[in-house]
Amino acid sequence: MFAQIKRILVGRPIATEHQHHERLSKTTALAVFSSDALSSVSYATEAILTILILGGSAALGLSLPIAAAIAMLLLIVGFSYRQTIKAYPQGGGGYIVTRDNLGDLPGLVAAGALLIDYVLTVAVSISAGVAAITSLATNWGFPSLRDHAVEIALVCILIVTITNLRGAKESGVIFSIPTYAFITGILSMIVVGIGHDLVFGAEPVTHSIDPDIPLTGEALSLWLILRAFAAGCTALTGIEAISDGVQAFKPPEARNAAITLTWMISLLVTMFLGITWLAYTHQAVPNEFTHETIVSQIARTIFGVGPVYVFIQVATALILVLAANTAFADFPRLASFLSRDRFLPRQFASRGDRLVFSNGILVLGMFSALLVVIFRANEIAMLPLYAVGVFTSFTLSQSGMVRRHLRLRQPGWLHSVMINGFGAILTAIVLVILMVTKFVHGAWMVITAIPILVLMFRAINLHYRRVAEQLSLSGAILPPELRRHTAIVLVSGIHRGVLPALQYARSIAPDNVTAVYVDLDPDATEKLRARWRDWGCDIPLVVLESPFRSLINPIVRYIEEVETRYGDDVITVILPEFVPARWWEHLLHNQTGLLIKTTLRLRGNVVTSVPYRLER
Repeated sequence: MFAQIKRILVGRPIATEHQHHERLSKTTALAVFSSDALSSVSYATEAILTILILGGSAALGLSLPIAAAIAMLLLIVGFSYRQTIKAYPQGGGGYIVTRDNLGDLPGLVAAGALLIDYVLTVAVSISAGVAAITSLATNWGFPSLRDHAVEIALVCILIVTITNLRGAKESGVIFSIPTYAFITGILSMIVVGIGHDLVFGAEPVTHSIDPDIPLTGEALSLWLILRAFAAGCTALTGIEAISDGVQAFKPPEARNAAITLTWMISLLVTMFLGITWLAYTHQAVPNEFTHETIVSQIARTIFGVGPVYVFIQVATALILVLAANTAFADFPRLASFLSRDRFLPRQFASRGDRLVFSNGILVLGMFSALLVVIFRANEIAMLPLYAVGVFTSFTLSQSGMVRRHLRLRQPGWLHSVMINGFGAILTAIVLVILMVTKFVHGAWMVITAIPILVLMFRAINLHYRRVAEQLSLSGAILPPELRRHTAIVLVSGIHRGVLPALQYARSIAPDNVTAVYVDLDPDATEKLRARWRDWGCDIPLVVLESPFRSLINPIVRYIEEVETRYGDDVITVILPEFVPARWWEHLLHNQTGLLIKTTLRLRGNVVTSVPYRLER
């Protein structure tokens, strides 16, 4: 039953030799790798305004200088990542760069931050995409759709998860259409909006329910400005994606990746500053009553609620879904690297039936869905958690690049040290600002989770190292030749399902096999003794007394006695098990056999199950 459902949802297995990897041109790669970064402009300006509005209407004008500062930060970090692309043409994610140059512990911190970031990418992007759709629905007369945002977001996560489990390819067409539609829509909105403002003047945004904007609000302080700056730094999320995927480009890979990164940063800065400018001139502000996004307010004011507005909202929703899809590629890949290095369970390094890292995809889907439920699909509420992990990875990665340049001292190393060093210092300062300003607003969760993840990574690695040491053949000696085999068959009665187990026991230990039965009911025991004479295959039956009705303890004590008596033998415990014809029929039978197997295997016993399949 489960296998049939899996085939319907996931599809048929794909042979390993059919594994496919598509080399991408610069224009296609821009669509594939930039969806996460470019989509952040749909909520970065809103994140700034959500904080500034606390200072009253007079504080909203600060959105422009704050956006300009973030744009400068974008240019600096983007230029720093060009150095990473040049140094790691094989692809250099934050974990690889940091671990190679700074060691295991900083590398694990970067990995933990990135894993958290990928989970948040899915939760934030899907929630923001749902907000774009509900804003569209509100302006078309369906405001109640917002009440179902959580359910819609969960369905979207489920669809993206199943799509990735099926092995979605990096198809240029699939990614290019929504990405370039979004770029076209936003740039058109900026050009038309600014042109209209210059000719006719800016028209203020109208609301069906006016937002609550305090005239004075909190004192306009450096603290409020820093909080707004930290909120807007979510515009930097996703800009490392191109440096992670250099090998996906057509040759020359590093040069094409660097050019594409420049295109992405240019578009990102242009769209971010353009949206922030239009939000300022059209007096767009977050509305806690209608929950209409800033982009929706601007597009509605410039174009009305006609086809162009619908196009922009749909394109925004689609690119946000693609941003989530990017995380579904990056999270499992990073988890596989950690698994390969023995910092995560080995299951994360195994590809599933469809040649994808299925376990990583499932874990990402579950945790992102949990975040959506906890935060009620409110992307603005999740943003304080978002940027901390991103800037932790930025800082460690750039610091690792500085260490690499100092160690190798290749031609032009001093210039590279200055670029990456400045980037590392700047991102470290921003990271401190983020942690301080956002700590009580949710960043404490990430700051706490990263050390917990690092401790988990190290504990897993310690386990694998201990296992390897104990299994190593170094210093090992061959075990003495075994004299014979001893078999113990555990029976709960005598029926057709027991007979194959008795025959199997006789075949492996013809001279030393015993059947064991625990007496929990004297009447049933007497009936068993009577039937055993006819059906017991001439195997001795040992009945164990259990005055306290315990099943496990008498069996363990008996096995200990046999181990003492036949210490040099291989002692095999055999369990007859019948297998119901239908999956749900398992629920109608107790799981005593599973409990016995688990207990005995924890003791180090050899346990063999002999199944007997029921036909109906």
